[in-house]
Amino acid sequence: MGAATAAPSPSAEDAAASAKGGRKRLLLLAVPVVLSGIGAGLWFGGILPPLLGMGKAGVHAEGEAAGPPEGEAKAKPPSFAEMPEIVANLNAGARRTVYVKLRSRLELARPEDEAAVQAAMPRLLDMFQTYLREMRPEELRGSAGTYRLREELIARANVAAAPARVVDVLFTELLIQ
Repeated sequence: MGAATAAPSPSAEDAAASAKGGRKRLLLLAVPVVLSGIGAGLWFGGILPPLLGMGKAGVHAEGEAAGPPEGEAKAKPPSFAEMPEIVANLNAGARRTVYVKLRSRLELARPEDEAAVQAAMPRLLDMFQTYLREMRPEELRGSAGTYRLREELIARANVAAAPARVVDVLFTELLIQ
């Protein structure tokens, strides 16, 4: 029984092959991560979208700012319709009477809508006053209350002046007494 078998020892070639495989695996993981990072940096930096034709046009070669495309019309100045002054009492419950005084302007989507808004003015006033009479003084406190009031008045104005589109309600005076 004296024959001892020698265990195969790893040769230098096997060690080199395993080291080469480890580098290959590292490259297969690192290259996509690095490329993704570069792509994200270019995208969020605003460089990649114009190159792909997806973002705003940048600057022309002459250094002039890029304008709108030739077929696109230039932005029209906004059109406004003046609302009459509204004085209404708020729903204060059993407490003392609380009044609100509102002067506003309606910003219209198109200047042609002004005639339709003027024709619907009695309906607009009725809807605005009815809504204001149901509000409580607490609902109008702070900028959040003013914002909610604006959003509700825009919705009501769009319903009352149906074919015309009201973009915004601008408060020129809002007093609560």
